[in-house]
Amino acid sequence: MSDGRRTDMVAALGETTAGPVLPRLRDQMLASPEGRRILKLRPRINTSTVSLSSLASLPPTTLGGTYHHWLTSCNVTPDSREPVHYIDDPELAYVMQRYRECHDLYHAVLGMPVDGLSEIAVKAFEFANLQLPMTGLAAALGVWRLSAKRRERYFKEYLPWAMRCGGSARSLITVFWEERWEQDVRELRKELGLVEPPKTVWKSKATTSGASSEQESQTQSQWV
Repeated sequence: MSDGRRTDMVAALGETTAGPVLPRLRDQMLASPEGRRILKLRPRINTSTVSLSSLASLPPTTLGGTYHHWLTSCNVTPDSREPVHYIDDPELAYVMQRYRECHDLYHAVLGMPVDGLSEIAVKAFEFANLQLPMTGLAAALGVWRLSAKRRERYFKEYLPWAMRCGGSARSLITVFWEERWEQDVRELRKELGLVEPPKTVWKSKATTSGASSEQESQTQSQWV
C-alpha cells in the first residue's frame, strides 16, 4: 500500500475492503434508468470499446472532447485499469470494474490532473460520493506524502471542496458516460451537481516525437 505504483496491490485492497458498499452502489444503479442500462449492457471503457479518434473530433467543450484532451494532456491510456479478481458475484465485480474504468472520467469532468495533490483530492471526492473504503484510505494516507505546503492547501481548499462536491453531487456510478460524449460538459457538470475545484497547476505530459514535454501553467483546473 505504501507504493502507489503497485496498482495490483491497490486494486486488491479496493476489492477486499469494498464489503457492503458494492451492493449499495448496485442498488443506486438499479434505481436509475441510466444505471439500469449500464448493469444490463455492462459496457467497458478501453481503447477497444471507445474510439479515441472519434472523441478527438468532438468540440473541446463536449464531454468526449474534454476526456480526450485530459488523456492526451496527462499521457494516460484507458487501458491501464486492473481487472477484478477477488469479487465472486459477477454483478458486483462489474460494479467495481465500472468504478475503476470511470476513475479517469471523474478526473476529466472535474478538471483535475494526475499529480499527487489532485489525485488525493479526487480520491476524497470519490469517498464522499461513493463511500468506497479504499478511496478514503488512499486520501487519508496519501496526503502525508505531500510537501507541507501542498498538504496545507489540501486541508484548507481541496478537502472541503471534495467533501462538499462529492457529498452533494449525483452518484457518478450511475452515469452512462458513453451515451454523453457529445453533451456540453458544462451542462453535464450542472446536471450532476459538480462545482468548480480549487485552481490547479497543470503539468502537461503530452509527448512529442517520443519525448516527454512538461509545461506548467496556472489554470482553472481545465474547467471549461
